[in-house]
Amino acid sequence: MSKEGFELTHSMMLINGFLGEVVGLENVLGEFSYNFAVYGTPDVRAPWGWQLYGHHCAVNCLVVEGRMTIAPVFHGAEPNEIDAGPHAGLRSFDDRVDAGTDLIACMSENQRAEAVIYDEIVDPAMPEGRIHPGDERHLAGAFQDNRVIPYEGVQVATLDARAQEAVVDLVATFLNILPEGPRRAKVREVREHLNESYFSWIGGTEPGDVFYYRFQSPVLIIELDHHCGVFLDYDVPQRFHVHTLMRVPNGNDYGRAWVRQWQRRTDGRVESNTR
Repeated sequence: MSKEGFELTHSMMLINGFLGEVVGLENVLGEFSYNFAVYGTPDVRAPWGWQLYGHHCAVNCLVVEGRMTIAPVFHGAEPNEIDAGPHAGLRSFDDRVDAGTDLIACMSENQRAEAVIYDEIVDPAMPEGRIHPGDERHLAGAFQDNRVIPYEGVQVATLDARAQEAVVDLVATFLNILPEGPRRAKVREVREHLNESYFSWIGGTEPGDVFYYRFQSPVLIIELDHHCGVFLDYDVPQRFHVHTLMRVPNGNDYGRAWVRQWQRRTDGRVESNTR
């Protein structure tokens, strides 16, 4: 991962440990209550990858023939700030929250009306099942690998240049988990598909409001949602409980499409990386 990606991921682990101390579950919620796995053998050409998985943190990386994808990625925090102890002052997700509010503020009144698909984060107009018991408003959450999600909201192509750059800035707060080279490649790919991209919003648009947003394109899906309490006691979404998701649609979650391409070209043969 990039330096920023490592720091964010480690922050999720530190906050998890802090939450365990707050609720008295240190044996379950700890800084190191995570599993790490390596798949395959690190190689210049043949596919291999790794996974970090645990509460509020799931990161999947695949490398093949010089290309890297880190997806799906789930980062979450309850609370999103440590206010006591040796890591007091550590906060997470301010950049992603602020990028969302900056983008919605860039839009005209008509564009904002198109982007906001529900006015309230728990809206009576929502159909049955729109709020998932665990993932709440997320559509690309757990067990939703390569789910086909209908586009909603405002089409990015209809936004002015300033708002379109705000879209790219928002996406960049998620893609900064990638090292510099793969990050540049992914940003370029996102820009190439901006005209086919959509942005949707649920909830209030005033300062301090809780909300959900989703950027969706043929090459990337990102979501941010403010959640209700799980280990802490509150039953309406709060700004200090944040879940964020990033996936690669159209078959490339976990780099599966790249692996299939490599298999077709090589019949699955592993070439030596020592020559």
